[in-house]
Amino acid sequence: MTDQPQRPRRLTRLLIANRGEIARRITRAARGLGIETVAVFSDADATAVYVTECDLAVRLPGTAAATTYLDVAAIIDAARRSGADAVHPGYGFLAENADAAQAIINAGLTWVGPPPAAMRALASKLTAKDLVADAGVPVLPSVRLDGDDEQEWTTAVEGIGYPVLLKASAGGGGRGMRVVDSPAGLGEAVRAARREAQAAFGDPTVFCERLVRRGRHVEVQVIGDLAGTILHVYERECSLQRRHQKILEESPSPGTHADVLARMTQAAVAVAKAVDYSSLGTVEFLLEEADTGGRPGAQPDAELDARSGPDPDARFYFLEMNTRLQVEHPVTEMLIGIDLVEYQLRLAGGEPLDLEQSHLVPFGHAVEVRLVAEDAAAGWVPSSGNLTRFEPPEIRGVRWESAVRTGSVVPPHYDSLLAKVIAHGESRDEAFDLLRAALRGLRVHGVATNREVLLALLDDPDVRAGRTTIDLLESRADSLLTPLPPEVGTRHALVAALAAHCARAADAPHRHLAPGGWRSMADAVDTTVLVAAQGPASAPSTVVLRTTRHDQLTAVVDGSAPMDVRVHNWDGEWLDHEVDGVRARAAVLLGPETDDEDRTIDVFGAGYASRWVEPARLPAGDRAETARGPSSPVPGTVVAVHVSPGDVVAAGDALVVLEAMKMEHRITANSDAAVVEVAVAVGDAVDAHEVLVVLEPKERTDA
Repeated sequence: MTDQPQRPRRLTRLLIANRGEIARRITRAARGLGIETVAVFSDADATAVYVTECDLAVRLPGTAAATTYLDVAAIIDAARRSGADAVHPGYGFLAENADAAQAIINAGLTWVGPPPAAMRALASKLTAKDLVADAGVPVLPSVRLDGDDEQEWTTAVEGIGYPVLLKASAGGGGRGMRVVDSPAGLGEAVRAARREAQAAFGDPTVFCERLVRRGRHVEVQVIGDLAGTILHVYERECSLQRRHQKILEESPSPGTHADVLARMTQAAVAVAKAVDYSSLGTVEFLLEEADTGGRPGAQPDAELDARSGPDPDARFYFLEMNTRLQVEHPVTEMLIGIDLVEYQLRLAGGEPLDLEQSHLVPFGHAVEVRLVAEDAAAGWVPSSGNLTRFEPPEIRGVRWESAVRTGSVVPPHYDSLLAKVIAHGESRDEAFDLLRAALRGLRVHGVATNREVLLALLDDPDVRAGRTTIDLLESRADSLLTPLPPEVGTRHALVAALAAHCARAADAPHRHLAPGGWRSMADAVDTTVLVAAQGPASAPSTVVLRTTRHDQLTAVVDGSAPMDVRVHNWDGEWLDHEVDGVRARAAVLLGPETDDEDRTIDVFGAGYASRWVEPARLPAGDRAETARGPSSPVPGTVVAVHVSPGDVVAAGDALVVLEAMKMEHRITANSDAAVVEVAVAVGDAVDAHEVLVVLEPKERTDA
C-alpha cells in the first residue's frame, strides 16, 4: 500500500517517536488535550527526563539512531505493544520521512504531520525548487551533482559560478552543507557532503546553488487543515547560524521591510497550496538585499551597514519547506499567543482550523537561543557526560524548553541540544534583556556549554542593532570566545582557590580542631595554580593564600595587592566569603583531587560561570601514549580514514573524520610526519582522547 490517506479520528494514546526536549514539549501539549503519551527510548536515554514524564515507555535496544529512533518497524511495534493509536515524530529523525509516515498510516495509526504525498513532493530540495518555481516563487540557480566524475562536477558548477553552496537534497538541519570557493575544493567537498547526507538521511544526493554571502535567512510558519484552509503565522528570522545550524531565532524579523514580508508570507502560502498541505510546516527563504546583489564588486560592507533601514526592494528566494514542527516554534507561540503543538494534534484528529488570518496578530517581540553541550574553547567540539547541576532561573517572560535536569546524562550519540530559552517582551530590547538575564542566572555544571558564546552574541552591537546576516557569526566566531572581565576573573580564581583550600583542610587530620574547615596554625601558606578552561588561551593564574588567624586570610591573585579574605561558610557546594569587607556567595563544583591527574573546578557567581583546571601536584606519569599522534577530541564514530601506514602527510592534511552529536570532525596532522599506524577503521566507535593515528615527525624519518 502506498500514498493512502489517513482517516481522521480522535487521538487517545500518542506515541512520541523522538527524545529530549521536543518529546517533553509534545507530552505537555498532549496532556492538555487529555491524550495519553508513550515514550520510546534507546539504552543511552534510559534515564532521560522525558521517559519518566510519559504514561508509558518502550525500550528500543541499542544506542545508534539507525537502530532505535530511525527504525520504522521498531516504532510501529512499540505503538502496537503500548496500545498507541497515533505517532508524533517531533523534528529530526523520522519527521520528514514520507515512507515512514506512509508505513505508520498503513499500520492503522494516525500520523501527526502532513500527508505523505505532500512530504514526498517537498522531500527533495531539487524537486521542490522546480515545483515552487512553477507556482511563481523565485529560486536560486542550482545544479545536481551526480556520478563520480570530478570533471563533470567542475563543468556543471562553472555554469553557476563560484562561490557555491553544496546541499543535501534530502533532510535539513545543515547536514551535508559545504561552502566551496574554487574548483580545487569541489571534489572533497562533494564526497564529504554525500557521506554526511547518506549517514543523516539515507540519501547521498547533493546539489549546489549560488552562494549569497551576505543575506538573511527568514522563514514563514504555515498551518493548514484537511479542508484546504492554509494560513501563515508570520515569520521568524534565523540568520544567526554556525555550520548552518541555527543558534538564535526571533520575530518579527528586525531587518526585513514590511512590504517584503507581505510578499514572502503570500509566497509561503502559495507553496503550501501547491502540494495540498495540511498540519504545520515552515517555508524557508533567503533574503538578498538589492543594493548588494551578492556579487563581486558589490557595495562595501561599511556602506551597507550605514543604510537607514530594511530594503523594500530586497529579493527573496525559496530554499526549502520543512514538513514538520520546527525547533524554533516557541518564538511564534509567544509572539502570537497560540499553542502550535496543540493545533498540530487537533488537526491530525480531523478538526478544522478554528482560526482566520485576521485572528493571528503578533504582539511585542520574541527571541530564542539554543543552549547546546559544546566546548567552544576546545574548537567547538561537542561535550557529553553527567550534568551535575542544571538550575535555570524563573524570570517573567522567559520560557525554558529543556531536555535535561540536574543529574541527567548527556550522551554522545545524538544532538547536543540541552535547552531552548525563549523570551518575550513588549520591545526587541526588552526581549533581549530578559533572555540575557535568564542565561546569566543559569547554573549549569558538568558538561561544557555555549552559554558564554550566547551571552556575547546577545551583547554584540550588530546583533543588538538588528544587523543579522547569515555570515555574521562565522565571521566573528573567535571574537565571541571572550574571557571573563578582569575583575570577575580575579574573583572567580580566588573563589576556586578558596574552595579547593577548604576542601583540603576539611580532609586534613585533626580537622575537628579548626572551625569552618581551617587549619588552626597561623602563617600557613597555600599556593594554588589555576588555568582557565574557557575562552582564549591565557597564562595560568596563581593564588597565594596566607592564614593570619584561624578564620581570616590574606590573598594575592597574580601579584595583586593583598586582599583581606574571610570564609563564613563552605558546605561543599556554596562558598560564603568576604573580600575586603564585601560579602558574597558563589557556587563551586570541585572535581576529585588526585596526585597525578588535573582537577576541574567550576565556579558560578556574579552572573558568570567559569571552569578552572588545577594541575596535578605531582609530575604526570608517562604520557607517551597521547604523544604518539592525534586523538579523538570527543566520543564518536569513525566515518572516514584518509591515510595508511607508510603515507607521508603535511601539516593540515586530513587523517580521520569522526561523527559525534550529528557533526563531522576532521582530525588533521599538526606537522609534517610519516604514518606509522592507523589505529581505527570506518565504523569504529572511539572514546574521547583515544589515539587514532600514530605519527612519526618527518625530520626523524629523514635522518
